[in-house]
Amino acid sequence: MKKLMIYGATGYTGRMAAEHASAAGTPLILAGRNEATLVPLAASLGVEHRVFALEDTAVIDRSLGDVGALLNCAGPFAKTADVLMRGGIRNRVHYLDVAAELDSYRLAEVLDVEARAAGVMLLPGSGGSVAMLGCLAGHAVARTKNPSSIRVAMHVSGGLSRGSAVSAMGSVTAETLARADGKLVARSAGAIRKLNFGKGAVDCFQVTLPDLITIWRSTNVPDIETFVHLTGDGFPQGDLSALPDGPSEQERFANRYQALVEVTDSDGEVIRSVLDTVNGYTFTATAAAETGRRVLAGEARPGFQTPAMLFGNGFAETIADTTIVDV
Repeated sequence: MKKLMIYGATGYTGRMAAEHASAAGTPLILAGRNEATLVPLAASLGVEHRVFALEDTAVIDRSLGDVGALLNCAGPFAKTADVLMRGGIRNRVHYLDVAAELDSYRLAEVLDVEARAAGVMLLPGSGGSVAMLGCLAGHAVARTKNPSSIRVAMHVSGGLSRGSAVSAMGSVTAETLARADGKLVARSAGAIRKLNFGKGAVDCFQVTLPDLITIWRSTNVPDIETFVHLTGDGFPQGDLSALPDGPSEQERFANRYQALVEVTDSDGEVIRSVLDTVNGYTFTATAAAETGRRVLAGEARPGFQTPAMLFGNGFAETIADTTIVDV
């Protein structure tokens, strides 16, 4: 029987995804570099584990022999996505991850043809903002006759995990991008727009999110902008390695996430929808585990896919306590 492998299973998100996958009865292998943390986690869940690094392709290939789908939770993904995507293609193993970094999605675009030829699916962003915003945007686009532009924003509440902060540092120092006429273009850094998540307009900062690739891929709408509104602790300062592993269960429970999409049609009419869900880390781990289960059960298509393309615009609302409201 083919199994779901979670690489980076002892990290903050990987651990939660492993717990959800195990609870769902998904045939599971936990993997990563650190035997000292991997062994007790695997033992606590009663599942198999494999310890391997990513420098030796022969070791990777041996480790993927009985794997049907690989969920990469080991960030920063700039250091892991390339080798694991290519390992998946070589071994005909579907690749999933929870990356919020644009480079993983650009890589999936590059490897799309090779993956299709191998019958392998590349599904970066199997949880998190890509699943949330992709489904929300698809829902709103379906309400319009001739959509011409999409503006999406996330309201991120509460603190970041150590891994997210390290990964985000690379993103916030990169150029700000938007999609215009189907192409990624640079925008001036620091742009602010007032957007309303349902409790009055708030300042949202324009940022570069992977949804610039995934929403365009799933909707074909040529103009897309992405924004974020932060409340709570905001972006951590100082030595990121000294941060705690991530928010506690109580902190996650106290800080829900919202997302907003505005779709403008060719006549200038604006359609708005708002998504409300559990804390982003809870959503990401739950969605990634559910995606792994469904892919292992045969729900897969070769090449670069998105959650909304694969499962439909209603996928986000099947995860935890998630609702979409038209406003």
